[in-house]
Amino acid sequence: MTDRSGYPRDLRGYGATPPNPHWPGGAKVAVSFVVNVEEGGENNVLHGDAASEAFLTEEPTTALTGQRNVNVESQYEYGTRAGFWRLHRLFTGRGLPVTVFGIAESLRRNPDIVAAATGSGWEIASHSLRWINYAELGEDVERDHIRRAVEIHTEVCGERPLGWYTGRNSVDTRRLVVEHGGFLYDSDSFSDDLPYWVDVDGTAQLVLPYTLDNNDGRFVNGYGFGADSFATYLGRALDLLLDEGAEQPKMMSVGLHLRLSGRPGRAADLRRFLDVVAAHPDVWVARRADIARHWREVHPAVEVLPGSVDPLAR
Repeated sequence: MTDRSGYPRDLRGYGATPPNPHWPGGAKVAVSFVVNVEEGGENNVLHGDAASEAFLTEEPTTALTGQRNVNVESQYEYGTRAGFWRLHRLFTGRGLPVTVFGIAESLRRNPDIVAAATGSGWEIASHSLRWINYAELGEDVERDHIRRAVEIHTEVCGERPLGWYTGRNSVDTRRLVVEHGGFLYDSDSFSDDLPYWVDVDGTAQLVLPYTLDNNDGRFVNGYGFGADSFATYLGRALDLLLDEGAEQPKMMSVGLHLRLSGRPGRAADLRRFLDVVAAHPDVWVARRADIARHWREVHPAVEVLPGSVDPLAR
């Protein structure tokens, strides 16, 4: 989206008067839990990559050019071997819906996880073909990866994805996602507490912003959480949003990774927050596709971007 000066960023957003989302049941906050499934799709010479993975690992490491890093590989393997199943028990035991951001190659390599997620009514959105940095690849490669991601996703999940999140995206990502078409939303943004519409070359695209602060990735980076501070941070964020929600309801995303929150100490911390959310009457816990559908009903693109076309409008 370009402003009137030609600057290709929107720094204003909704400003002081955000729209009322009218969440179902009069909820003050819509909470979206996201479980990232990336294991088996990360950088690895086994996958034809030039170097090993070095992102979101338990201790600082560097990419090994032309070599496998078996320590990092085993950390990722924990996610699908043990972490997913622990998180699955936590969420299904409380009846809380989840959106999975699934790397297509990881989904293909983990059919039991796909079956468990779909059997529990979880949404599986696309997390692209691979968990790699698309800013380092060309437009044609990224376009092909989007196409292949949707094909594999549809094959292994039984239906195409309705949501998209690359994460390690490029400046071309949203345009290429819109070009491919068929998505209710994308989440390659961290710029707001509410969904918003953007115009992409005449097409209206709904964006559901994601999060890097309500995210367990902060356990393993330089701005890391302590052992019990994740639930505390999430709880304080929810408290403030509930207070604001009396007049201006918002959305709260929580990002989780199998190999991180799936570890017992972190899962115990997460469990504290899940218990709070599950018992709160003013919180709507929803899959991202459901939030997108609701937003499309309450704030359709035609009212916000009358010069754009929403291909998925009813």
